Amino acid sequence: MANHSTQPALSRFDEELKSISNDLLPRPFGRKGKIWTWLLLIITAIGIFFYIQQLKDGLIVTALRDYTPWGIYISNFVFFVAISLVGSLISAILKLTGASWRTPMTRISEIIAVAAIIFAAITITIDMGRPDRFLNLFFHGRMQSPIIWDVIVITTYLILSLLFLYIPMIPDLAYMRDNFKNVPKWQQKLYRKLAINWKNSPGQKDRMKQIILILSVMIIPVAFGIHTVTSWLFAATLRPGWDSTNFGPYFISGAFVVGAGGVIVAMYVFWKYLDMKKYFTDAHFDKMGKLLVLLSLVYFYFNINEYFIPAYKLKGIDSAHLQELFVGSYAWLFWSTQLIGMIIPIIVLLFKKGRKPFPMFIMSLFVIVGAWTKRFLIVVPTLNHPYIPIQRVPEEWLHYIPTIPEWFITIGTLTGALLIITLFVRLFPVVPIVETAEEHVSHEEEDK
Repeated sequence: MANHSTQPALSRFDEELKSISNDLLPRPFGRKGKIWTWLLLIITAIGIFFYIQQLKDGLIVTALRDYTPWGIYISNFVFFVAISLVGSLISAILKLTGASWRTPMTRISEIIAVAAIIFAAITITIDMGRPDRFLNLFFHGRMQSPIIWDVIVITTYLILSLLFLYIPMIPDLAYMRDNFKNVPKWQQKLYRKLAINWKNSPGQKDRMKQIILILSVMIIPVAFGIHTVTSWLFAATLRPGWDSTNFGPYFISGAFVVGAGGVIVAMYVFWKYLDMKKYFTDAHFDKMGKLLVLLSLVYFYFNINEYFIPAYKLKGIDSAHLQELFVGSYAWLFWSTQLIGMIIPIIVLLFKKGRKPFPMFIMSLFVIVGAWTKRFLIVVPTLNHPYIPIQRVPEEWLHYIPTIPEWFITIGTLTGALLIITLFVRLFPVVPIVETAEEHVSHEEEDK
């Protein structure tokens, strides 16, 4: 009796697997995909060119000086760290809460997290005047320094994120190893090596479930730790605008917002250009829109906490810092960031029509742009208001305007992260194949 009851389910699973694999297996890029890839390669190469110039001539090619030693490089670093938290949000937190609708987004969030954390480490190296001394952080670092805490937590999070990306993908790699034959030999060999003799046996599947559960539990505190420790790099420094006990939850809430926005943008691109409308449905966009609204409201709360109390007290140099943000030279950027990056998306996404794919795409782009400018506003204005007055220095030291090399290097890191995601999509299924087939069959059996 047991064999008769399981055989139809197995055959139905095979049919479902074959059906969805036609949609989800990676395919060669078309004309638009090739243009996109070449565009990313060219912009990244330009960034590398300017970085070589920076290595040759030193940080003098940038606008970084004694009073503004951190500029768009560190702003970009904090942005990358923020968006990397999406891996733990979608894959770990939603998994542990039993949100099965998250399945199509898991691999997207994981590759975004991996690409972001890789370029967070690269951006830190770019900011160093002597990158050849980078290994000294590991060999001669002091545990009293928050910078060492950041190095440790970033390294740990990168390792866990790579495992979280790779291990759930093994069944799909084995499926491609066995069925994806019309590809170059190097690609077949890649799938065979990465599949590590996966047979899809019950014992292997049980062990995988246990490993994924352990990783889900482990990665959440590390994910919270990476952005908390990054916030401590600022909060542990006695400077106006950074001397705040609110920075940890403030950074984490903002990171979840931009991470969710990044996943929605990727969902829309795959939905529109890779013909995945069956897997990224209006229901998925609707749920992600509600999640983004919730995260944005939490972030809005911490923004009020971050600015209201210092603005109410208006003491000393904090007053000058806030006045420059609210009504001074950074006011236009500050208010447009709050409006575009948070308030408008919240209002639009509260309505069901605003949670359709295209409005969600636009609002998520607003969130991402606002998140980057927000990091710039955290870093730069504070450095322009030290407790010790700036005296007897060149005029250009009083203001920070990024140079052309800085902009191209920074943009090159952003396109480099997008290039990793693009190449991943070319080689691997962006939506889990085996897991999706299992869920479809399971839902059919429940409906019966």
